[in-house]
Amino acid sequence: MRNILAKQARYSTPAIFFHWAIFVLVALAYLAIEVRGPKGSDSRVFWMNVHVTAGTCVLLLSVLRIVWRAVSRVPEPVPQPALLQWLAKLTHVALYAFIIAQPLLGILMINLGGKPVSLDWLGVSFTLVGPDKALRPTVKDAHELIGNAFYFVIGLHALAAIYHHYVRRDGMMRRMSL
Repeated sequence: MRNILAKQARYSTPAIFFHWAIFVLVALAYLAIEVRGPKGSDSRVFWMNVHVTAGTCVLLLSVLRIVWRAVSRVPEPVPQPALLQWLAKLTHVALYAFIIAQPLLGILMINLGGKPVSLDWLGVSFTLVGPDKALRPTVKDAHELIGNAFYFVIGLHALAAIYHHYVRRDGMMRRMSL
């Protein structure tokens, strides 16, 4: 089933959609957490709902992206030094781990606080685990630490794309362009 798509120079349209949709949703989640406003304010409630919705959508699209990647072909790697290949693989593994783990930690944090995750615009709410007031601060700290650390990893990914486009001029960035 791995050979659904023929060998190609670009990523498939679904892969490109997943990449950029997840990018927009992650950016929206980061924006929402940065502008959320003071505790108890209407602004905070609104932006936290945006943050949770964006994160939950990231998780859903990430699962679909991983399934798509498992059943479709990806372009051959662009020839580059072994160290850059290794760094690219490491960064991609970290990004995939982030787009799965970070939303899950957010969902767990809400549930451990005794609340369901509510996606009001869909009329859906769900709970994965029951309340645990003792565990919640640890999960909250992990969610915040990973969120802060990933500013660096996301920045590294963006800088690598810029490096390939403007310095190496190897067509790497065009493979994922819209």
